[in-house]
Amino acid sequence: MDLDWNNLRAFLAVARAGRLTVAARRVGVDHTTLSRRIVGLEEALRVTLFERHPSGYRLTSAGDRLLQSAEAMESIALATQAEIGGADLAVTGAVRIGAPEGFGSLFLASRIDGLCRQHPQLEIQLVAMPRLFSLSKREADIAISLAPPREGRLVARKLTDYRLRLYASHSYLAAIAPPRTVEDLRSCRFVGYFDDLVYTRELDYLAEIADFLSPQVKSSNLVAQFNATIAGARICVLQDFIARSHPGLALVLPDRVALIRTFWLITHADLRTLARIRAVGDFIGREIAAARGLFMPEA
Repeated sequence: MDLDWNNLRAFLAVARAGRLTVAARRVGVDHTTLSRRIVGLEEALRVTLFERHPSGYRLTSAGDRLLQSAEAMESIALATQAEIGGADLAVTGAVRIGAPEGFGSLFLASRIDGLCRQHPQLEIQLVAMPRLFSLSKREADIAISLAPPREGRLVARKLTDYRLRLYASHSYLAAIAPPRTVEDLRSCRFVGYFDDLVYTRELDYLAEIADFLSPQVKSSNLVAQFNATIAGARICVLQDFIARSHPGLALVLPDRVALIRTFWLITHADLRTLARIRAVGDFIGREIAAARGLFMPEA
């Protein structure tokens, strides 16, 4: 049986995207060509790899088994390209960065142009979303995470610790009796995350401060929480590197409430030696080191 690598690449793209049109854009072919490659692979293997639904493509049990083998083959191809083909020497191509929306949108996005000026042939894809990114499924080439990986062929590098504290608008604090103890927070209104949409335990802030705290306004998006706090109706746990830049916000109980979290840079073991991956990872590390005072400001 002669398997066409292009058909396997098409299979990986559809398996990861779940939709034919999205996968076609990612691999740079039209959707009819991609569909033809999937059919060709199924005919070669004599199995059905996907269940076709109006909402998208879902892997069958045979597709699940092929996915593991195809990802292993892809990893070998990437490693071979880096080791033999010279791709490890050229800072060109696309690098997708998956990051929490606060870090990605409010810190990294405003600095990424410096990297592009250094490497004009580099394409940066910044995905700033409140979620975990699977590097094994190539959802990102580099992930900024709040915890190191516990499994998989992944390499973790600590970027920095950062501090979170309680913030509220000056107008909100002027309208209430300013809290002087954690117990005083019972009478305050909060904005925070959905309990069932907290994708990592590192975001469970309020429970760490006091078990009686529950947000009245909830959002899965940190930027939305930030804007709601600026609007002046509630208290929120915010990162210092985000909140301290806005003059309309004030600290609440700064001597009593302070949380520490960590940003980690995660790469796949098969990609970490590629020049474009190293260049982006090193750039992020340098930018964080230069802004260390934002992440862990003096009390």
